[in-house]
Amino acid sequence: MIQAIGLTSTPRKELPPAVDDVSFEAHAGRVTALLGAPGAGKTTALGLMLELQRGRGVTHFRGRPLHRIPHPSHEVGVLLGDVPGHPARTVRGHLRMLSAAAGVPVRRADEVLEALGLVSLRDERLGTLSRGMDRRLGLACALLPDPHTLVLDEPARGLSIGESRWLYGMLRTYVAQGGTVLCTTADPKEAARIADRVVTLERGRLVADQEATDFSRTRLRPRVAVRSPHAARLSSLLAQEARAAQRSVEVAREGGNRLRVYGSTCADVGEIAFRHGIVVHQLADEVGDMGPGAGAPEPPAADGDAAGHPADGPRQDPAAPPRQARPAAPPHPGAPAGEGSPAPGEAAAEETGPASGRRSRRRARTRDADAALPPPISVRPASRPLRPLRYEIRRATGVGTVFLVGAVVLAVSALTAVVLARVGHTPQPRLLAAWPAEFPLPPAALGAGLLGALAFGDEFRHPALAADRGTVPRRLGLLTAKLLVSSALALVLAVLTVGCDAELLYLVYGREVVAIPADWLSLSAGWLGLVMGCACAGVLAAGVFRSTTAGLAVVVAVPLLVVPLVHEMTEGTPVRTPAPLSSRLRDGLPLRWPFGGEHHLEAALRLIAQPVGGALALSLVALLCAYLCTGLRSRVR
Repeated sequence: MIQAIGLTSTPRKELPPAVDDVSFEAHAGRVTALLGAPGAGKTTALGLMLELQRGRGVTHFRGRPLHRIPHPSHEVGVLLGDVPGHPARTVRGHLRMLSAAAGVPVRRADEVLEALGLVSLRDERLGTLSRGMDRRLGLACALLPDPHTLVLDEPARGLSIGESRWLYGMLRTYVAQGGTVLCTTADPKEAARIADRVVTLERGRLVADQEATDFSRTRLRPRVAVRSPHAARLSSLLAQEARAAQRSVEVAREGGNRLRVYGSTCADVGEIAFRHGIVVHQLADEVGDMGPGAGAPEPPAADGDAAGHPADGPRQDPAAPPRQARPAAPPHPGAPAGEGSPAPGEAAAEETGPASGRRSRRRARTRDADAALPPPISVRPASRPLRPLRYEIRRATGVGTVFLVGAVVLAVSALTAVVLARVGHTPQPRLLAAWPAEFPLPPAALGAGLLGALAFGDEFRHPALAADRGTVPRRLGLLTAKLLVSSALALVLAVLTVGCDAELLYLVYGREVVAIPADWLSLSAGWLGLVMGCACAGVLAAGVFRSTTAGLAVVVAVPLLVVPLVHEMTEGTPVRTPAPLSSRLRDGLPLRWPFGGEHHLEAALRLIAQPVGGALALSLVALLCAYLCTGLRSRVR
């Protein structure tokens, strides 16, 4: 059960709030529709309920607010807008990544794919999916953790008639098993068909909270859809005839050549048009809302649509299997092979009388009962420290970006090393790292910073992740996983860069160029620390500023801006002292360092004392503090 109490959005400047003191309930085992015209505040209300937007009010999901639920994705499945994600990620890879984020078994992704008829599309990229398949994938993501509640924002938007019926049939099966469904729509007829209860919003305020039968009786009435090139003239004639006959007829212009006539019939409108020589391109009976201002505008009916569906109660359309948007997609489970949209005879049979209406309702209930859902999760695994790490590994390796960046870095580094060896006057450590003196950072460090900045991508705009407080970017466990994975990728990139540069230099110029220096250990530590530090800086900066570009800009700003600043602050401080650091450490402490630890500490301090190393360490500390401060501030709010 969902209880929304006093939902009020934060107003912008002098504008009124998009949602103002909205309270309603959505009960278990029922479909509740949130109805309103575009801009009425439906999506804002869902954002407030899911704590994705700032405002006042509280929403209880089975008696608890979302921030007090340990794993909200197991309680609430969310579908808001399109499915965000990397266009190159596969459908199966995307669901397996979300499975790791939600802490459910990996096989759950295959179960959901099979139940929703997406098995043949599991290797398709997200960027190639059609609108209908994208909505199916969004529903699959919402059903993945086996939640008790579904919150859907216009789930049938952009779908065909058959796909919409399949979708609502699955939702009907879901509530039949005890679940709760809250969905938004702008179509009053659709709300009357699919919902058990309709909550109507207008300009951010609650105007009605009714059972579907009461809504159909009080908010819907018959009307005539007319399309004519002389719509303005026909509208005036209809008004004149109504005044002359003292009848209550209302004519609503819907732009262009379309009219909606309330209180009349097709025969009367057609006769008036015929008497005055007006050409009519469409004339059809419909069931619509109470007229202008009483609900969302209806989409225009297609040509040849003989009649609308009756709306004396919910779920009265005959259900039919969906027409697949892609040829490779199989029909949904339970659909007979070869079926498509309802036959014209079925559509016409709806007007024959109550018996046909009862047969239509029986067909709808039968089809709804055949809709398959993924099997429930019998045993939920407990929260483990490796869950964020599994998610991050799947996120990083699910697309080819990591491999593409690595290949580009290796190619640029090898070419730069060969050019530097040809020019000469480059120290061997910089030669192996392909780091010219004119560049602020070597290519490997820039590539590692880019990989770190890409750690906060489009996936975190996914509602399945945004609603779960265990996987949002502010979670320290997830931050640690991102830092570990980015550091590991940077370590591999640094080793491969030096190895490829040395091998190419040996093949081109001989053994003398790649001789191992005496202080190779400290140089290797400094090189690895630089590359891994750039990766961590990219992760933290992208997390603080919520932008990949900002994360990479911060990495580049370290040698360009922070290094001169640190150098200016430390100017005038003696760099060399008569006594070495090891002697000062040995003399300053009463206890001796075990195993010559003062030498290792001295090497570490020398690395930090370098301009780039010191500036990078200072930047990492500042970014980590900013990350923690913003996380604490969001929790306080």
